[in-house]
Amino acid sequence: MKHDAICARLPHAGRMCLLERLESWDSDTITCIATSHRDADNPLRRGGRLHAVAGVEYAAQAMALHSSLVSVPVLSQAEGTDTPPAIGYLASVRDLKLELEDLATVADDLRITARRLSGSASLFIYEFEIRAGARALMSGRLAAKLLATGAAA
Repeated sequence: MKHDAICARLPHAGRMCLLERLESWDSDTITCIATSHRDADNPLRRGGRLHAVAGVEYAAQAMALHSSLVSVPVLSQAEGTDTPPAIGYLASVRDLKLELEDLATVADDLRITARRLSGSASLFIYEFEIRAGARALMSGRLAAKLLATGAAA
């Protein structure tokens, strides 16, 4: 799955849809690739830098994409139904470990892997890791709460 198809499944519009492609997924885990950390017009950049904490948003988008894949039949979206993406919010970030300060300094693509630890119809907890090549950049756990479906934010 490539960028445009990913964006159709997320409540993010335009440049805020940060993931480039879906590499793999199963019922518990998703791995996505991102290149937008190198973009000078990345909406999360401030003062020419992309603080590593912005990686939480990359992980949250991978988590949201995974949730949409395991919660909504893939064919319903591929066949063009008008079901809008679910809207929610990040409820907590735990055990965040950062191994760098600025994601914009990373030349390699980002590989974001998120694994679902638990969840219900509206609350999900994932652990994640972001790597660039063999280098671990950050890891942690995220919890998200879904509110409703709606138009892109």
